[in-house]
Amino acid sequence: MTMKFSCRSEEQRYHALWSSWSAEDAPFAANSILERTARRHPHRPAIMVAPDTVYSYEQLYHAATHISHLLTRMKIGKGDRVMILYENSPLFYMAYYGAWQTGAIVIPLNVFLQEAELLHIIADAQPSLLLVSKTLEKLCAGKIASSVKIVAQDIIETVAVTDQAIPYETHYHDADEPSIVLYTSGTTGMPKGVVYSSRAIITNVFQGVARFNFTHQERALCPLPLFHSFTQLTCVWSSFICAACVIIVPKITRTNLLAALALKPTVIIGIPTLYGLLCRLKKVSLDSVRYCISGGDPLPNNIRRAVAWRFGKKLANGYGLTETGPLIAVDLTDQITTTHTVGRPIVELHCEIRDATDGIGTLWVTGPNLMLGYYNAPEATEKVMKDGWFNTGDLATFDDAGNLVLCGRERELIVNKGVKIYPQEVETVLTNHAAVALAAVIAGHDPADGDYPVAYVQLIEGATADPEALRSWCQRYLAPYKVPRQIYIVEQMPMTATGKINKKELATKLQPPA
Repeated sequence: MTMKFSCRSEEQRYHALWSSWSAEDAPFAANSILERTARRHPHRPAIMVAPDTVYSYEQLYHAATHISHLLTRMKIGKGDRVMILYENSPLFYMAYYGAWQTGAIVIPLNVFLQEAELLHIIADAQPSLLLVSKTLEKLCAGKIASSVKIVAQDIIETVAVTDQAIPYETHYHDADEPSIVLYTSGTTGMPKGVVYSSRAIITNVFQGVARFNFTHQERALCPLPLFHSFTQLTCVWSSFICAACVIIVPKITRTNLLAALALKPTVIIGIPTLYGLLCRLKKVSLDSVRYCISGGDPLPNNIRRAVAWRFGKKLANGYGLTETGPLIAVDLTDQITTTHTVGRPIVELHCEIRDATDGIGTLWVTGPNLMLGYYNAPEATEKVMKDGWFNTGDLATFDDAGNLVLCGRERELIVNKGVKIYPQEVETVLTNHAAVALAAVIAGHDPADGDYPVAYVQLIEGATADPEALRSWCQRYLAPYKVPRQIYIVEQMPMTATGKINKKELATKLQPPA
């Protein structure tokens, strides 16, 4: 089964964006984004931090340009790898674009990684420099400092504080050469570097902007880490191409969220647990918000319903992978759409369901937004890319309206006596229970009976439920073979740095009995 999205208005917006981009007297390169927008809209706000920090595009570009000069004096240029290890702050943008404008390949790093993981990435990418924030300098002492040259925050701040313009000739990337490397979270092994070209970056930006019809009037609330592919697309590339404003949340706390919401965002970029937190906050208004975009992890029904009831808002449930730009699909339809439905594929992206049983099979995609491949890993690339198609590793189908419906990760599929059990279906039933906040289903194993579902559940604060009550709930909605044999209630679900439930840790640290 092969599907290609077709919507005249969205396709028109997409092609109009390309025409506008191509018509400008500027190179194609993605590393020209800040320069282009600063030239066209110098006085528009680019980034804001509550309560009153604002950088215009001109100010941000001037700061980045000073950093570009500094790095050029340090012999950084076309093709060098520069790593950025910064929390959410204006300095992240200055360091990022400052390095990018030199022609370097920028590698934003997960700020929650430990020394061994960072050393693996450094050994893999062989960077020329690591730009690091003040709070993370201690982590980078010792083995990391002996593995790569480090530029501390004090040095970056010294050159970036001035508003004074200084001419700089950006070293542009060619359309199809490496421009950015994003390392995956590594939940199934050590992180792999996903290489993007300028063409892939700009394509996925225009695909997303065309779907949402974003304009320069948007204010995007960004509480998620800026290193992640979801926020790279929305808050580092798309907002800047549209000359919109990003409201940075340095760290997710009640105080920071309330202060950021006071700046009247029109768009919120979040993961499901963020929206769960917003629903629990008192005196929160989302009246200014046009879109609440949810991505990064499957959306539980209880959170979708809570946002609809509490704020009268539809959660735009998105789907994508780091390897796909990242956006593949997003659902903008009504509030009662099932949460495993993620909408129609974006324009110019083809989807194909392969090796299907009862309509459910492995999702493969192809389009101009795909990665070039994994950095320094041709064998790993060949395992997932065939003839221009990428194997997402997700099980999916299409509904009658052409919407993509996710059924779980292929590697998480549980097969009991030849019958397939999709963990996401069981998790959806569990999170429909009034007491359940989060649920994760993994495979247990019986030598005599094969694999079977085991569930881990985190309850809503103050709620009560026991495993037998939850099993009885599952029996009302699931066939007997799908009902978890064991249900464990945990105080806190293990999470990855990007807010996903860490099923690998569940399988190793909270092993169910055989």
